[in-house]
Amino acid sequence: MMKRFDALTPIGVIAGVLLIAGAILWNSGSGGFSFFFHLPSLMIVLGGVLAALTVTFPVSELKRVLIVMSQAFKQQPSDMKEVVSLFIRLAEIARREGLLSLERELEEIRDPFMKKGVYLAIDGVESDTITEILEAEIQSLEERHKRNRRMVEKAADYAPAWGMLGTLIGLVLMLQELNDPAAIGPNMAIALLTTFYGVLLANLVFHPIASKLAQKTEKEIFMKQAMIDGVIGVHHGQNPRVLEEQLSVYLSASDRMIPNLTEAKSNGKA
Repeated sequence: MMKRFDALTPIGVIAGVLLIAGAILWNSGSGGFSFFFHLPSLMIVLGGVLAALTVTFPVSELKRVLIVMSQAFKQQPSDMKEVVSLFIRLAEIARREGLLSLERELEEIRDPFMKKGVYLAIDGVESDTITEILEAEIQSLEERHKRNRRMVEKAADYAPAWGMLGTLIGLVLMLQELNDPAAIGPNMAIALLTTFYGVLLANLVFHPIASKLAQKTEKEIFMKQAMIDGVIGVHHGQNPRVLEEQLSVYLSASDRMIPNLTEAKSNGKA
């Protein structure tokens, strides 16, 4: 299933940057904004975060950090109502024609996890075994996502710390150059702007992205749990009406008005 671009993530980051820039311009005029760009301070924070991540994680994981963060800019189209409706249809076909008849329906199932569950049901695997296999896959997915997300969470922890380290560097340099007024300004910039960059990156980029990735994982797991219940219901030859009621607990209140499959069929005949 193709992933769509999630515009809310860049919109949120850009909005935060614009608010800060607006506050700077409002209080200091058009020339004040340039004072807040200091390349050495930015290098201390970004370079320090990268160095700390290199120490913390193996190269095999570290090289995926940009790919992991990019997931916050994508969204997986997922319609729980569509999933429930599909399982109701599969349940009706299985009750009427048997589980083997579902083989011709597999092409319409785009989700690999759901397709795997239906495959196992068609192959006659025991329900408990199907549940164990699919739940093990969910646990593996959750652990994999958690491990990838931990890199972003660590970056959020390291950024303010490196900002404070840059502040200490700037203060030391400033104290050494008190006799030279021309050196006080640049050293003070390092002292203050590194903390600014560290806090900004942690709270506008790294922490929000890590939280969004966690929410995406929770949503994906929630849907896969519904798929497990659907597969087991179809495997047991459950009545489509009963399966509909069982799976409706995964729907929001506004989405629970699913047209009953039997009624829709009878209306079509009429």
